[in-house]
Amino acid sequence: MPDGHGIYTFPDDLHRAHQRHTQQLAARHRNDDHRVLEVTAPHARVPYYIEARTPVGRPVLAIEPHHDDFALSASGTFLARPRPLTVATVFTRSRSVHPTLEATYADVDTVSELRDREGTAALAPLVARRHLLGHKDAEPPYRPHDPQVLDQVTEELGQVAAAHPGAELLAPAAVTRHPDHLLVHEAAVRLGCTWFWEDLAFWSTYALAGCDQHLFRTRTGVTMRPELVDITDVVLDKVTVLRMHGSQMHPARKMYRPIRHAFTTAADLVDGPGLYAERFYRTEEPTC
Repeated sequence: MPDGHGIYTFPDDLHRAHQRHTQQLAARHRNDDHRVLEVTAPHARVPYYIEARTPVGRPVLAIEPHHDDFALSASGTFLARPRPLTVATVFTRSRSVHPTLEATYADVDTVSELRDREGTAALAPLVARRHLLGHKDAEPPYRPHDPQVLDQVTEELGQVAAAHPGAELLAPAAVTRHPDHLLVHEAAVRLGCTWFWEDLAFWSTYALAGCDQHLFRTRTGVTMRPELVDITDVVLDKVTVLRMHGSQMHPARKMYRPIRHAFTTAADLVDGPGLYAERFYRTEEPTC
């Protein structure tokens, strides 16, 4: 049932399972198991523990609009199937925090610095490299993105991609009306990206309202082929990753929103009885 804030919570067993998981990893860390990292949530300043991944296979260049987009939408897949990863974040200048935190983080510089640290902490277990493009994010009321900014972002991302030859591009599918997501998706398509994650970062709809889904299908037609990745075995580690983004995942139970969506998404799995899954989309050929 949704609570007073509209957050669909799980029974306490998921919370207790995460606590036990953290305690077990903390014990391994105390016993000098170097595979276990201690990562501290920048806002809450609470330590968590997570096993570092060993990336293998073809490198990936993930392009995210904001610091939490990759973590929310695709981190489970890379926890389950770690690959050499670079994350390019486009809109790194922001004053967007949960309304209850606005008095604490009151200006763009303070918020931007916090969100940068949150991104660093969230990506640490994936041994990911980072590129920050330094653009200012859109603020409500949202309007269509500026075509000149799109051209500039495309050029900058092209330079990042050129520095990572052979890397597979991954970007948001833009299942949302947020202009930053639409801009980054278009820039990625221009660069030949054919692999996209389902955006989960734009609350209150999480880009899953009927109107968003209709507009997404209208824009993409049959060009986007969905595929699901089972993240059941790593869902507790994904909870830990989400804890790093405390300025957005506030109050802490807010992380149940993407986890609940992963639970719903898993109903479409055909390759096993997984309980949690992330959805991606692929296009057969670049559409640019």
